[in-house]
Amino acid sequence: MEMKLVAQIKLLPDATQYQALTTTLAAANSACTFVSEQAWHTKTFKKYDLHSLCYNDIRTRFGLSAQAAVRVIAKVADAYTLDNKTTRTFKPSGSIAYDDRILSWRLSDSSVSIWTLSGRIRVPFVCGPRQKDLMASRKGESDLSFRKGVFYLAATCDIKEPDTIKTTDAIGVDLGIKNIAVDSDGIVHSSSMVNNVRHRHRRLRTKLQAACSTSAKRTLKRLSGKESRFAKDINHCISKKLVAKAKDTKQALALEDLTGIRMRITVSRSRRATLSSWSFSQLRAFTEYKALREGIPVICVDPRNTSRTCPACGHIDKHNRMNQRLFSCVVCGFAGLADHIAAINIRRAAVNPPIVARDDAKARSPELRRSAVTNHASLLRGS
Repeated sequence: MEMKLVAQIKLLPDATQYQALTTTLAAANSACTFVSEQAWHTKTFKKYDLHSLCYNDIRTRFGLSAQAAVRVIAKVADAYTLDNKTTRTFKPSGSIAYDDRILSWRLSDSSVSIWTLSGRIRVPFVCGPRQKDLMASRKGESDLSFRKGVFYLAATCDIKEPDTIKTTDAIGVDLGIKNIAVDSDGIVHSSSMVNNVRHRHRRLRTKLQAACSTSAKRTLKRLSGKESRFAKDINHCISKKLVAKAKDTKQALALEDLTGIRMRITVSRSRRATLSSWSFSQLRAFTEYKALREGIPVICVDPRNTSRTCPACGHIDKHNRMNQRLFSCVVCGFAGLADHIAAINIRRAAVNPPIVARDDAKARSPELRRSAVTNHASLLRGS
């Protein structure tokens, strides 16, 4: 089995090459808009049909090479894959795909040969050691993108998945807004730093947008993406620690399945921005792919009642939560940090999955229930 990762490479073109790349990117996206208009007017959205309809016009009007025209048509067809209810338009600086016919890598001297409207050019690039290791397994297309005056190539790399390690236990991880992650061992990854940065940037953006001056707009442009990059780095660091801990202790990772949580809960007006900026999905994605590279099983657990269940006596009651931070069982008096209690329950739910009865007779049979538990235990052990 192989997994796909993306290596982001920064190009270092000179002035002439920079102009050639800019012109090529604009021409390719103009061609995409042209193909999209033709697709919309004729209600033709499949790649093969679009090729017959627009290929010759693309070559003549925009001066693209044969393979570049093919990639333009494929980009438009992909854009209409989701639905064909609205016409698609493409920005002049949108990314375009290159395959091995119009782009070739030379890792020995860190350069890439790339097709442009001015012909082939060889552009040097720089990347980190992780990206260099990934490039050894590069395969397929690479996307040329332009962000804040810098050209990047996103190369697709196929990494062989290691065998899943055998585990007999799991580390439960509770995800939250106050604490980004708390594991079942009681290790807390606080979100105070991230929330402070988000609050500061949100307040600064409000002031700058109210000023509406040229310098304010320039500052807004400079600050664009800084907050998200900071939060992304924090999520990377936390996911690395979780995966490293699971690898060292040979345990699986049990995470909450929080899909659709923003639709299920309501918060006060003052907390809406905080809820909207909660990047739990990103942290889960980072943890899953890092765990996959190390052969660590990841189990997603239903978070329902995990913060209301007493791990000592099993009593479930909303009054067990004294407040947002603390847990205290109303029956046996067991108490502790609420997020830690939830992480313990997540771990137990992963190791000992509940048997849920269904209406059909097969689901009620003892043989099927024993088989389900056995299969889940085998998955947890990595067999």
